[in-house]
Amino acid sequence: MSSPATSAAAQPAVVPHAAASPWPIFWIASVAVFLVSLDATMLYAAFSAMRAGFPEASAADMSWVLNGYTVVYAAMLIPSGGLADTHGRKRMFMVGVLLFLAASAACGLAGNVGWLIAARVAQAVGAALLTPASLSIVLAAFPASQRSVAVSLWGAVAGLAAAVGPSLGAFVVDAAGWPWAFYINLPLGALSLWFGASRLVESVRPEARRRVDGVGMALLMVGVGAVALSIVQSESPTWTRGELWMVAAVGLVSLAAFVGWARTTPHPLVDLSLFKHRTYRYVNLATLSFGIAFAMMFFAFFFYMTGVWHYSLPRAGLAVTPGPLLVMPTAIITGKLAARRGHRPFLVGGSLVYAASGLWFLLVPGAEPAYLTQWLPGLILSGLGVGMVLPSLAGAAVNRLPPQHYAVGSAVNQATRQIGAVLGVALTVLLLGKGTLSHADFDPLYIGHVGLALLTALLCLAVDTRPRPAHA
Repeated sequence: MSSPATSAAAQPAVVPHAAASPWPIFWIASVAVFLVSLDATMLYAAFSAMRAGFPEASAADMSWVLNGYTVVYAAMLIPSGGLADTHGRKRMFMVGVLLFLAASAACGLAGNVGWLIAARVAQAVGAALLTPASLSIVLAAFPASQRSVAVSLWGAVAGLAAAVGPSLGAFVVDAAGWPWAFYINLPLGALSLWFGASRLVESVRPEARRRVDGVGMALLMVGVGAVALSIVQSESPTWTRGELWMVAAVGLVSLAAFVGWARTTPHPLVDLSLFKHRTYRYVNLATLSFGIAFAMMFFAFFFYMTGVWHYSLPRAGLAVTPGPLLVMPTAIITGKLAARRGHRPFLVGGSLVYAASGLWFLLVPGAEPAYLTQWLPGLILSGLGVGMVLPSLAGAAVNRLPPQHYAVGSAVNQATRQIGAVLGVALTVLLLGKGTLSHADFDPLYIGHVGLALLTALLCLAVDTRPRPAHA
C-alpha cells in the first residue's frame, strides 16, 4: 500500500529518508510531545514546592504558572496547526522544540513569580508550535490502515509521560528543588533536535500559506483567561464580587466576539466550517468536558495525598503512578481495536469507567491512609478510563476530516482539551487552594468528575467513528 506521503491529496510536508518503516519518524516526533506532557504532570507534583519557593504568592497567584501556560498553549495551538501545514512541519517542529527548551531553562532560573509566568508563556508558544506539527508528521508517515494505531500510540506517549511525571517530578523536586522540574527537559529535547535535523525532510506548499489571525488569538486568550481568573479568584479577599462578575462578563463577551470574528474574517483562527462535521463537533464538546474532569482529578490527587493523608511528596508521586501507568498499554490495545471497530465503543465505555473512578474516590477513601484497599482500585479505574478515552478523542477528531485539515483539525481538538484543563485547574484551586483540607472538601470535586465523565459518554454516543476507508 502506498504511503500518504506520495498521495496528491494528502501532500504531507515531512517524509522519512526513504525508510521502509515509519516508526523512526514516529519516535522523533513523539519525544518532544513526551516532554510537553511530562512538564505538565511534573508541575502538578511540584505545585506546592513552587508555592513554598515564592512565599509572597497565594495559591491563586501560583495557579497562573499552570493556567498562564495553558491559556497561551490553547490559543497558539490552532494557528500553529495552520503554520505546520503551510510553512513546513519540520520547520515548525524544530522551532517549537528549540523555544520550549530555551524557555524551560528560563523557568528554572526565575527569581520571582512574574518571571516564572512569563517564561511559562514562552514555553507554551514552543509547545504549541511543536505539538500539531508532531501529530501531522505521524499522520503523514503512516498509511491510512495504520493511522488509528499510530495516533493512539502518539496519544499514549502523553499517557506515559503522565505515568512517570508525578513520581519523577516528586523525587526531582524533593532532591534538587523545583527548578529541576524544568531543567530535566533539556537532555531529551536536545536528542529530539539532533535526530529531527538529520531524519526529517521539509516540503512546503507555498500556495497554501495563510496569515495568522492575531485578533482571533487575542480574543480567545482574553476570553479563556478572564473566565479562569474569575473562577480562581472567587474566594479572594482582594477581589469584590462585582469585580469578579465584570471579569467573567469580559471573558464571555470576548468568547462571543471570537465566534463572531471567525464568521466574518477571511482568515480566521478557527475555521468554523470544521464544526459542520457532526462527529467533529461532538468530539470537541466531549474533549472539553473530559479535559475539565481530567485536570480536576489529576491535580486533586496531590492535594489529597499530601493534605489529607499527609504523604511526603516523593511518596505521593509514587502513589499516583499506577493509574497513569495503565494509560499507555490500554491506549495501544484500544488503538488496534479501534482500527477495526471505530472509536465510539471505547469513548463511551472509557467515559463510564472514568465516571466509576470518580464515584469510587467520592465514596471510599477516608481520612486515614489505606492505599491498597481505598485508593489503588480507583486509580486503576481512572487509568483504564483515560487510556480508552484520551487517545480515542484525538483519533476520532480527525477521523472524518480531509487530509489537508489534519494539522488544523487536531490543533483545535488539542486546544479544546487545554481550555478544559484551564477550567479544571481553576476549579480545583478554588475548591482546594486553602491551607487545611479534609475529606469532605473533595466531595464537590468528585461529584463534578462523575458528572463530566457521564456528559462525555453522552456526547460520544452521537459521533460516527467508523474506520476511514483504506484509500483515504
